[in-house]
Amino acid sequence: MTDVEYCVVGAGFAGLTAAFRLKQAGHSVAVLEARDRVGGRTYTFTRDDGVWIDRGGAWIGPGQDRIYALMQEFGVPEYKQHNDGDAMMVLGGKKHRYSGKVPWRMSPWATANLGLALLSVEQMCKTIPRESPWEAKDAAEWDRISVGDWLERNVPSKGAREMLDMVLGGTYTCAGTETSVLWMLLQMASGGGPGFVIGGKGGSQDARPVGGMGAIYRPIVAELGDALHLSSPVRRVSQDADGVTVQSDGLTVRARRAIVAIPMAIAGSIDYEPSLPADRALLNQRMPGGAVIKTSVVYDEPFWRADGLSGQSAAAGTPATLTIDACTDTGSPGIMCAITEGRAARALSRLDEAERRSAIIGELIDRFGGRAAHPLEYHEQNWTVEKYSGGGMISHTPTGVLTEYGPALRAPCGRLHWAGTETSATMCGWIDGAIRSGERAASEVIAAEIASAAIV
Repeated sequence: MTDVEYCVVGAGFAGLTAAFRLKQAGHSVAVLEARDRVGGRTYTFTRDDGVWIDRGGAWIGPGQDRIYALMQEFGVPEYKQHNDGDAMMVLGGKKHRYSGKVPWRMSPWATANLGLALLSVEQMCKTIPRESPWEAKDAAEWDRISVGDWLERNVPSKGAREMLDMVLGGTYTCAGTETSVLWMLLQMASGGGPGFVIGGKGGSQDARPVGGMGAIYRPIVAELGDALHLSSPVRRVSQDADGVTVQSDGLTVRARRAIVAIPMAIAGSIDYEPSLPADRALLNQRMPGGAVIKTSVVYDEPFWRADGLSGQSAAAGTPATLTIDACTDTGSPGIMCAITEGRAARALSRLDEAERRSAIIGELIDRFGGRAAHPLEYHEQNWTVEKYSGGGMISHTPTGVLTEYGPALRAPCGRLHWAGTETSATMCGWIDGAIRSGERAASEVIAAEIASAAIV
């Protein structure tokens, strides 16, 4: 048995940050990670020639101060996302090239619907108390309806409605009918509103770390040293009056307190003794992940740039729901990222590997021309079937969950504390939110131990 002051379950950015800050504060810590790698829902693959590909979370933006603080701490620079050229929207099988944030070549009716709906969401976001969204004046009403229902009621244009379902529901890698409006508003308000969430320049996809997310998490791993234990899925967490016992495959850790920093969608897979309070146990059951596949297709050069295209495109319901230029800071080789979400990701998952590749490449050929038919490499990451991710890049709440169980989201359960991007009131759903949650949990366990010692 290993004895430490604090045990952290999970080595994504939330868990790594919590453990790193605890160690910096002079405390002993053990980190148990189920996978054979760190990074959680981020995963940087680096080729022998140094070219790197982020197969999970990748982007950063203004206001994400905590990830920028880590980058500064480790000397990791940023580079701006390539946005030069036209974006593309595919509606009804027709390709529309456009510049700016809105596909203005849609019909005036659809464009007006789109603008009014986004303005409404922005105004609604402003009324959300981010620490306790269930206390919003209209929380009960917004939690009763799904994003899909809200769109049906408020967006008459079918084209605008389909686009918004992709933009708003797709953020949670599920159909809009699966997510409550209140959850959407919480998540979007946590980043400053829909403009930031769906934005490129100046938004959530403004920039990327040079070297990928691995350039940030690898130095943390080096700092943690032998405190990090990979391939150690936690099976049981037991707590008593004196501490916590965390049992994983091949290792048992005894600690004063534990931080559980794994996705909400799989937090309930651990056996807790005694059982968690009812609200927390039921919340774990009610926050699923979505479905998302991230595919990175490597070419000899980013040929779409020469054609006046930014690489950004969107086509709801297709095997490549979204595309974005994913080149490194050098711009070479050309890397096109295709993100498949929700129903489309589930459908793509039913195909075999060759069929999925053919479907993705076919979409790229249709949008960017014949040169897309001849990639040098093809990298697919199906997060939907990742055993220790539990689905998409962020868990979500269906209707009725947030108002009923939301207060249990961050509340400690005895000596158990919770971290993860879904628990962050700021930048919920982003890597920055995960980092914030890890820092909060680290401060929380230290304060709890100080208070406990004072009582004794």
